[in-house]
Amino acid sequence: MEKPSLEARYGTLHNGGMAAVSAFMIAAAVVHFASGSANAPTLSLNDPRFVLFGVLALALAYYIVLGVRRIADRAPQIAVDRDGILLGFGRNKRIAWQDVQWVRLRRLALRPQLQIGIAPQAFVAADLRLSLLNLDDSLRPIRGMPTAVLVRDNGLDTRAAAMLDAVRRFRPNLVQT
Repeated sequence: MEKPSLEARYGTLHNGGMAAVSAFMIAAAVVHFASGSANAPTLSLNDPRFVLFGVLALALAYYIVLGVRRIADRAPQIAVDRDGILLGFGRNKRIAWQDVQWVRLRRLALRPQLQIGIAPQAFVAADLRLSLLNLDDSLRPIRGMPTAVLVRDNGLDTRAAAMLDAVRRFRPNLVQT
């Protein structure tokens, strides 16, 4: 009997909520200042308050676009099956089981995160384009571990613990505690 695979996609509620709250915050600021508030900034780049609110509005607009794009993207971002682990998040790279050295959960901040150790040659060949500065990316490098990645489940419809359980079903020897 074939073992069931796990697929984690972007969660509609989380990403839709992020977009809705961002849109609401922009609209609330516009309504507040348009209603003749004494604290309203002047529409000039010389007014630091206008520049500040403009930059904040751009940041919130980015999260609106990001949330809508993630809702529309129904491709799996993580897939664990008999062939290995698929890492999505715009990369869509499959790591075969023979190239996975270990998998574990580590608590970072409030929630557990899935960590995956990859063989050095497979890590280089995958070209995952990891960045320490990309704050909204769910696939990150792990400091001090040059060939390991961290998968954050924020915004996904599946928790990291369920991802670890899926790995345990296919390759229990790779799971570290």
